[in-house]
Amino acid sequence: METKQQIAFTTETMDYVQSIIKRYPEGKQKSALIPILHVAQAEFDGWLSVPTMDYVASILGILPIEVYEVASFYSMFNLEPVGKYLIEVCQTSSCWLNGAEDIVRFIEKKLNIKNGETTEDGMFTIKTVECLGSCGTAPMLQLGETYHENLTLEKVTDIIENCKTENKRSRYC
Repeated sequence: METKQQIAFTTETMDYVQSIIKRYPEGKQKSALIPILHVAQAEFDGWLSVPTMDYVASILGILPIEVYEVASFYSMFNLEPVGKYLIEVCQTSSCWLNGAEDIVRFIEKKLNIKNGETTEDGMFTIKTVECLGSCGTAPMLQLGETYHENLTLEKVTDIIENCKTENKRSRYC
């Protein structure tokens, strides 16, 4: 018999979620959806499972489909498990014209994975995403909350090696 893991925020996190909801007028709690999805993703291993999205819907008193629509639209939400280090490479015009495609191919070869995949050890996931708003410093990638700009293959090598070294201390290298 399969047991289901209970999805629930910690008491501290739920207090924070409630403070987010209170920012919006009565009856407009759906406006808190995106910030709460960020909280849920952080709390539940860096991705949003269907049970997690259902849980968020129940907190906000909205239909689960309303959560799925938002979570599946934005690339900042992960609908499948990701590695400890999520490498998001911008693929829009400025970055692509300045070598983002070469950066993606280099990372794929270095980590022996393809776009959208995670290394066998669960350490790295690579994902191409739409504009990250750093066109003047293209090509660029985002790792956690950190932008890495004006990329070269050497800089990418340093970033990956630093993540391997920092493995026990940081999600953001």
